[in-house]
Amino acid sequence: MKAVVMAGGEGSRLRPLTCQVPKPMVPVMNRPLVEYTAELLTRHGISDVAVTLQYLPEQIREHFGDGSGFNMRMRYYVEDDPLGTAGSVKNAASFLDETFVVISGDALTDMDLTHALEFHRKRGAMATLVLTTVNNPLEYGLVITDGEGRITRFVEKPGWGEVFSDTVNTGIYVLEPEVLEYVESGQMVDFSKDVFPRLLEEGAALYGCVLPGYWCDVGNIEQYTQAHRDVLAGRVNVSLKARESEKGIWMEEGVEVHPRASIYAPSYLGEGTYVGPGAEVKEAVLGSYNWLENLSSVKRGVTWEGVCLERKSNVRGAVLCNRSRMAPRTAAYEGSVVGDGSLLEEGAVVKPEVKVWPEKRVESGTILNENLIWGTHGMRSLFGLEGVKGEGNRELTPEIASKIGAAYAAVLKEGPVLLSGDGSSMCRMLAGALSSGLVSTGRNVYRLEESVVPVTRRLLLKLGCRGGIHLRQYGDSPPMVHFKFLDQKGMNISRGEERKIEQYFFRGDFYRSYLHELGEEMELPPLYSQYRLDLLQRLKQQELQRAGFRIVLGYPTSLLQKVMLPLLKQLGCRVITLHSGGAAGGEEILSFKSLRSRRREVALAVRQHSAHMGVIMDPDGEQLLLIDERGRIVEEDTYTALLSLLIFRARRGETVAVPVNATGAIEELAQKYQGSVLRTKTAPRFRMEEMYCEEEDNDEGKENNLRPKVSPFSLNFDGIAALVYLLEFLAVEETRLSYLLSDIPEIRTRQKEIPCPWGKKGIIMRRLIEDTPPEKAEMVDGLKVHHREGWALVLPDAERPSYHVYGEGLNEEISASLTDFYVKKIHRLQKET
Repeated sequence: MKAVVMAGGEGSRLRPLTCQVPKPMVPVMNRPLVEYTAELLTRHGISDVAVTLQYLPEQIREHFGDGSGFNMRMRYYVEDDPLGTAGSVKNAASFLDETFVVISGDALTDMDLTHALEFHRKRGAMATLVLTTVNNPLEYGLVITDGEGRITRFVEKPGWGEVFSDTVNTGIYVLEPEVLEYVESGQMVDFSKDVFPRLLEEGAALYGCVLPGYWCDVGNIEQYTQAHRDVLAGRVNVSLKARESEKGIWMEEGVEVHPRASIYAPSYLGEGTYVGPGAEVKEAVLGSYNWLENLSSVKRGVTWEGVCLERKSNVRGAVLCNRSRMAPRTAAYEGSVVGDGSLLEEGAVVKPEVKVWPEKRVESGTILNENLIWGTHGMRSLFGLEGVKGEGNRELTPEIASKIGAAYAAVLKEGPVLLSGDGSSMCRMLAGALSSGLVSTGRNVYRLEESVVPVTRRLLLKLGCRGGIHLRQYGDSPPMVHFKFLDQKGMNISRGEERKIEQYFFRGDFYRSYLHELGEEMELPPLYSQYRLDLLQRLKQQELQRAGFRIVLGYPTSLLQKVMLPLLKQLGCRVITLHSGGAAGGEEILSFKSLRSRRREVALAVRQHSAHMGVIMDPDGEQLLLIDERGRIVEEDTYTALLSLLIFRARRGETVAVPVNATGAIEELAQKYQGSVLRTKTAPRFRMEEMYCEEEDNDEGKENNLRPKVSPFSLNFDGIAALVYLLEFLAVEETRLSYLLSDIPEIRTRQKEIPCPWGKKGIIMRRLIEDTPPEKAEMVDGLKVHHREGWALVLPDAERPSYHVYGEGLNEEISASLTDFYVKKIHRLQKET
């Protein structure tokens, strides 16, 4: 039997562990990780092995030689450039003339490969993927199978709205040689992204075999240390090089423990290690030839070969690499790493999650709060549902902002960047830090101190920028800050780009420019007038001026007033502005959610002033809340339907893009106006992608049926433009907002939020999907189930441990019943799991 061991991994997320060794050679329990893969293969009768190499290949070759020392026959295939998982296996095609196993050399597992082979042969499969279940599927490729194990769908590294199962791809495959016919030689080709989706599309015999047993990707520092704890706890069936001197304590040859030293189970001590008087080892793994002087201690830590801990030095959950040394009274804490050959001088402290790269020196008495190279932070992720958010100058500090700027520049690679803000002192400071990070990597930066998002989007296109970031502060206690990232088209960046920024941010080793390569920063004056001129050129100004609209504007920021009031005045509108005072008479900065809570105050003002409508504008300038002339509030579902109605009325037969949780009333409108509806994921980026193409194809300055063409993108993501387009429509049609709203069918959507632990989200979605007949299920985002009298949607929250459940039926009673049914079902499944 033959196998391919993929051992070319660089292990960038494990840095600095992998700065000087390839990921498969990183030690686990004082043995290279890839040895456990070799051991697993021989345990299942597989001894003829091809090893694919790319990063530091000689280390693996020198360790294994021809494989005879490990009861194997090994041959090596080296990639000059990375070829992807399938491309690397294709390199060994001449060797693979029978059914073979593909397995990673940098994961730890004890799965039953014999069972997987039997499953593969019994099904007559061309390819079998070994699957396992995990609590948090976000970082893995989801694989969905039917009752016979045949694969029906792949979801590569999903968001919570795409978590339809908790079964993930382990990277272990049983393949027939014909699979390699789908791989072009010498090209970057990936099994999960390229080959398997193509096999699925062509209807090939593609199966998933869910196996019990242990599997750990060992993809980051946390997983690396957890793998050691799992072995110590007996959760993994692997052999150790040591004898068990007493229950839970393993020692290799030549270990010396002073009588006054303390060793607590479970612990592992490598060959030739010395533990001195008063020293303590507890729930730790020590490499070979370690030296622990008196009163030093290692608890929950991992050390590699040749590590020295001098008097009263302490390791608490840290990793110390080869030949690292801790002088007296030093400490390294949870999640931190001290790289090969590095020295902590007396009294130095490495704080949790901090990384010290190889061959560095931390001076005496230093308390290291950030990575020795460029700084670090303990965040698990940067991006939420839409951008980066955090408390200003606490969670989002200038140091963090500078690093975010450098990470963003690393992803963009070239071209200028536009930075804009709301004019607040907090955003000015953080924008300066972002600019420093960008300039330090060679990017040119345009700075616009005061702007709203729609103005920034348009300016970014005019300047030809590669990307942009808009900053806004909201709230006072504490002040929160939001970074919104834009791509070169002015759209929110994609999830893929967010992940790349996060990877660079957490790795912390991005490029810094030489003096002659540094970028430049250019300040821009306020550009509201140009934005207003662009809008005015597309409007029927005379009709608007004749209409003489009276508008109540609820609690706009001073910045929004600078943009909106001159525009509305030029259109002949009379504006009644409601203000809210902040602390010490200053401006109160509110989120759109907080502003919405004041909608009844605005409705009252509309009636008092006999206004044509009331408006609450999102401080970013992207969203609207409307109140009609009767004081009736236009809620979110109705507003989405209103925007769709404006598009249908302007252009019959049009297609509108709306999120999957929007009301079904939009389909009724589409039928009435010979249009169609495209359902997208709920994140704004997905609607933007559909609408941007439409906007690019349209010339908004041209007239259609005596009415300017309406831009779907502007209607949905430019609140100022949406307002003036709506006013123009009412003026031209000589109608009122309430009459326009009466054209929208009754909306009966209900929504509830249910708490759910992160670790249960995947399994609950899988159970819900398994209980749903395929013909009733729709999985655009979350799980939407179509019933005879309506629909329900279960959507995992991307930022909180919870689900959102939506329901809409033929009447309000059915809507409530559908919503409650799935709320109760989720509660029941949580108890069962």
